[in-house]
Amino acid sequence: MSSQRWETHWDAGHNWALILAGGEGTRLQSLTRMASGIAVPKQFCSLGHSGSLLHDAVTRSSLVTSPEQTAIVVSEHHRRWWQHLDLRIPGRNLISQPGNRGTAQGILLPLLRILHRDPAASLLVLPSDHYVSNELVLAASLRQAMGEVTRTPDSILLLGMTAEEADPELGYIVADWNGDVGAVRDFVEKPDVTTARALIARGGVWNSFIFAANGQALLRRFEQTCPDLVGEMRHIVTRAPASTQMQRLSELYARSPTIDFSRDILQRSPDSLRVLKVPACGWSDLGTPRRVIETVRKIKAQATEFASHADPSAFLNLAGRMPAMYATG
Repeated sequence: MSSQRWETHWDAGHNWALILAGGEGTRLQSLTRMASGIAVPKQFCSLGHSGSLLHDAVTRSSLVTSPEQTAIVVSEHHRRWWQHLDLRIPGRNLISQPGNRGTAQGILLPLLRILHRDPAASLLVLPSDHYVSNELVLAASLRQAMGEVTRTPDSILLLGMTAEEADPELGYIVADWNGDVGAVRDFVEKPDVTTARALIARGGVWNSFIFAANGQALLRRFEQTCPDLVGEMRHIVTRAPASTQMQRLSELYARSPTIDFSRDILQRSPDSLRVLKVPACGWSDLGTPRRVIETVRKIKAQATEFASHADPSAFLNLAGRMPAMYATG
């Protein structure tokens, strides 16, 4: 993300942003492991041109809502990485989950906290491990997505990135298009290159895991799939004393199965899923060492100045590890 910062000047209304920052980044640990042997979760790393990827996501969220209505979900065992960061949001909007039980719990817990405060909330859900070279293009689609959710609150709107190559390491969404919005027909996870090219020729887009949804509609999807988990977690969030909530959440997480949001929640009832095609904006999810290397190369090629030092808001500068990347990638 460029060092440029945008300011919001509109009433955020009931628009909320939820930034997912609790992942482990296990596929990148060959790049993020420090001399001590500890691997830094990638959301707390930098690409060398700005702050951490998490800070980039916070700036991205500011294009659709206010800091007061931006929440970040983190993991308690990552406390050493996030507790002293200036994330430019109110302290109560930093939501710590006691463990990692998959992406579903990582969304459900902050969703319940947001709805407890604002029952009419609509959410834009943003991962914190993305790079975008043209943020203004993506921003226009993010705002469009929130508008679409207001008009059709019963559907969940996925943001599909215009595929810029046949990448076999990404997921694809196939849709019946009506302009730049379409009904989801199928998900294809990590196809081979030939299949990926065929999907793109049919209008397939990359699955970014960015999505917009009415909060109550999203909660209903959880209730259809895991009602007991929703009931217990809602009781803790809304009725348990603040002093006991983390302990009770820890007990609930310990006995809960790992639930994948895309596979176990969204894809079980695709009829209400729609997808918005985002114009090419230089997006990458930085999910593999290869994509990190390619992204850093592009940033260096496009930048007139490129910082070689670690930004104080990031614990590790991945661009500064380029020699190691070349050797291993």
